[in-house]
Amino acid sequence: MRQAHTVLQVRAAEAELMAVLPPGALMQRAVAGIAVACAGRLGRVYGARVTVLAGSGDNGADALWAGAALARRGAQVTAVLLGDPRPDALAALLAAGGRVGPLRGADLVLDGLVGIGGKGPLRPEAAALATQAGAYDVVAVDLPSGVDADTGAVRGAAVRADLTVCLGTLKTGLLVGSGREHAGRVELVDIGLDLPDPVVQVLEAADVARLLPLAHAGSDKYTRGVVGIAAGSPAYTGAAVLAVGAAVRAGAGMVRFAGARLAGEQVRSRWPEVVVSESIEATGRVQAWVVGPGLGTDDEAAEIVRQVLASEVPVLVDADALTVCAQHPDWLRDRTAPTLLTPHDREYERFGRPVGADRIGAAR
Repeated sequence: MRQAHTVLQVRAAEAELMAVLPPGALMQRAVAGIAVACAGRLGRVYGARVTVLAGSGDNGADALWAGAALARRGAQVTAVLLGDPRPDALAALLAAGGRVGPLRGADLVLDGLVGIGGKGPLRPEAAALATQAGAYDVVAVDLPSGVDADTGAVRGAAVRADLTVCLGTLKTGLLVGSGREHAGRVELVDIGLDLPDPVVQVLEAADVARLLPLAHAGSDKYTRGVVGIAAGSPAYTGAAVLAVGAAVRAGAGMVRFAGARLAGEQVRSRWPEVVVSESIEATGRVQAWVVGPGLGTDDEAAEIVRQVLASEVPVLVDADALTVCAQHPDWLRDRTAPTLLTPHDREYERFGRPVGADRIGAAR
């Protein structure tokens, strides 16, 4: 499971650790991880052309120190300086054989322009470098410059990384919105932070596999889970077939379908093991519901949504059911069983406001 934290959480954890470590020790942990990631990206370090984009903050210093480590291994390292860099970091790069110069002809660009404290659009000089870096293979330190570390918002130009090396923990902004698109592949470097509970957790394939019950000699359909699918309409029979098929292939012990007759006929033809009915009342016992795909939004569809939400089992609300719920929000408020909503941006907006830049905040 991937976990992500906010800037405030990271800053607090860093402060606690720096209070007990020798000066510079935390930075050296980060630098070692960045240099290893860059070396892995390059494949052959000796003779490789590396350009470091260094701002005046901690990210710029980390990037310069990592550049120094690569230079000591034979890389030709050039630093593009934006603002006044940390003197010790620049001195280390120059002592290792690096130099200061323009961004030109690099095998790898190391982005250290702006750190996790950056807010709003990049300044013009940084924005120009971010755009220019797009022509090269880019490794970002902690997050791509121009991406809001908490929200993932991008306002204007931003670095598009091929690899982002996260220090200590993933930043929430790398998992949502434009931040996810700009991050490329994300690798984590453990620097020893003692972190609180994460703000965001992301299930991966292995996590889902562990959650699925394994069949054994005593298994039956109820120990494996009976799923009800309320989906489809005469106009959208395919939505019913797809939703039912997903439940079947996910390993449910039994799938029950409730919906329009024409949709039910196609479901029965494609998935003969599914129990098909034309109403919620006739469906029989289910342990969880999926409601909404291709259902429509007329009065008949709304009644199906109401009946499903009135049940006391977990419900996944998708597609047309979200539009119906936006018109009847009390149906959601009155529920006590687990309820999962899956809106895209326009469906979310029907509940009252646009998603905005802070997608995580909007979800809450």
